[in-house]
Amino acid sequence: MKPTLLVLAAGMGSRYGGLKQMDGLGPSGETIIDYSIYDAVAAGFGKVVYIVRQYFLDQFKETVRNKYSGIACPDGTPLEFDFVVQELDKIPSRFALNPERQKPWGTAHAVLMAKDVIKEPFAVINGDDYYGKESFSILADWLRAHEDSKGVCSIVGFQLDNTLSEYGKVSRGICYYDGTRHLTGVAEHQNVGKEEDGKVYGDNTVTGDVHVELDAKALCSMNMWGFTPDYFDLSAEVFEKFLEENAGELKKEFYIPYAVDVMMKEGTCRCEVLTTASRWFGVTYKEDRPSVVAKFQELVDKGVYPTPLWKR
Repeated sequence: MKPTLLVLAAGMGSRYGGLKQMDGLGPSGETIIDYSIYDAVAAGFGKVVYIVRQYFLDQFKETVRNKYSGIACPDGTPLEFDFVVQELDKIPSRFALNPERQKPWGTAHAVLMAKDVIKEPFAVINGDDYYGKESFSILADWLRAHEDSKGVCSIVGFQLDNTLSEYGKVSRGICYYDGTRHLTGVAEHQNVGKEEDGKVYGDNTVTGDVHVELDAKALCSMNMWGFTPDYFDLSAEVFEKFLEENAGELKKEFYIPYAVDVMMKEGTCRCEVLTTASRWFGVTYKEDRPSVVAKFQELVDKGVYPTPLWKR
């Protein structure tokens, strides 16, 4: 069984100021998504599904066709691609939208858009985050081991101080888990960053505590998840309950951590916390871009990646 990689690529990245999923950052113009796909293929994934917005669907399809035509998996079979669209009106018909709402419904809603095209265990990642080779290998192993499982999922936890930006504060979800390494909750923190004393601080949005010291080695969520196909039906039920309370809202969103948390509390799903030594990086701010370009160049210089990634 080859798991599928589901790429969340519908966001525009307002702080960055452009469609960063399409931005060439590698030595030969590779995007962050390109590196994620390269690592996923090496780890044994056989299909990539993109979640995009309708207005740049054609651009994405053309880019994928030009870049990946003829790319094969290690066993020689063609790498498969599919596309699904996330728009705010893609909700059950019994709910009425607030006509003034403009934003889609968040990451868990985005994942639901792929229900009809994914029938095997799958990973979810952000299109603008670099996760590292080890992370994909760890997650692929977990997905293959749970091919016939139900009511289980996983999250890859990254060490907090491996996920910070040098150019501004970030938001991070700190993972809490029990002695069997099963997730018990994700506490969202805002304004997270390392300060002059070398310690990491942030604002806990759950408790309301402001500027609290955080454990730099704590595991945090960078939106890298592993799911079995039954997740679609389970999360669809949670989404309907969410809409019963929030269909008329202008800004509330249905996020993956929220959906998983509800399922854990209802006893329909358990979430295993996987760990990786990989260092996350991404373009959160414009100022991050030169640093990311340098990091990819360093990885190429060390022989971690070829350039270009795929030889024609």
